[in-house]
Amino acid sequence: MTGGGADIASGHLPVMWQQVMEGLRVVENGTYLDGTFGRGGHARGVLQRLGGGGRLLLMDKDPEAIAVAEREFGTDPRVTIRRGSFADLANWDAAQNGLDGVLFDLGVSSPQLDVGERGFSFGKDGPLDMRMDPDSGESAAQWLARASEQEIADVLWTYGEERMSRRIARAIVARRAQQPITRTADLAQVIASNMPRGKHDIHPATRSFQAIRIHINRELDDLERGLDAAYANLKTGGRLAVISFHSLEDRIVKRFIARHAKAPPANRRLPAAESFVPTLRAIGDAQKADTAELAANPRARSAVLRVAEKLEAAA
Repeated sequence: MTGGGADIASGHLPVMWQQVMEGLRVVENGTYLDGTFGRGGHARGVLQRLGGGGRLLLMDKDPEAIAVAEREFGTDPRVTIRRGSFADLANWDAAQNGLDGVLFDLGVSSPQLDVGERGFSFGKDGPLDMRMDPDSGESAAQWLARASEQEIADVLWTYGEERMSRRIARAIVARRAQQPITRTADLAQVIASNMPRGKHDIHPATRSFQAIRIHINRELDDLERGLDAAYANLKTGGRLAVISFHSLEDRIVKRFIARHAKAPPANRRLPAAESFVPTLRAIGDAQKADTAELAANPRARSAVLRVAEKLEAAA
């Protein structure tokens, strides 16, 4: 996603740039993985802090992001680039020797939102695609053409917390019976015309577009797999930094850190559990963008950063 910080010249302002740099606490000869390269704002900050013996591993699903990474970082011997989801970082040999830091900047990036042809934005008409990797899986239009009314409603409710999920799903199924829904503007219109009249703090299609995007890209499943893989490959003292943009993501990250940092509550009905040894330590509380960043980039308003440090495992 986008936020305030560095890299103004390239037009990309990464969210909570300063807080991420402080959280990762980059060491000169360390190895770091940016699992969501985007347009490289955070990656540049890490690279600036690395010495000749440092390494930066870059991942992204999006071929356009990878093209930027190759163009801007491909000749740096400290940088290794791989196209793919951070959910699969455990399968990358370059990550197997241990990581001093891992960053996940979740959600959709500004370049993806700002280009109508990618199909992420209800505010810019384009093909209804929504795939972060346009070469993999089915598009939003393809899914909406085949999914049942119940499945659509479940996705809108589960991933968008949309209270009008059943009404919207019913309207989508009725509309596609007349003609396929293949454009973002068409879907936005169907949703908006079936929402209650009145004042809306956000666009009426916001939650539904979010939900469909999360479903199409398997974002929450990928997050859970990616967190496990990052944890397994972090060195003792290594840092994990995750920026999330809605409560479903943040809840997963918060619970993941707590599971490794805090003993589970005791249950008097069960035998006494073995003593708990924490293997992660939360670094401070959840952080949000400050007022200066919000003024420069309103998209940062929902960003939440959580940082944790890997502790030495018990012998």
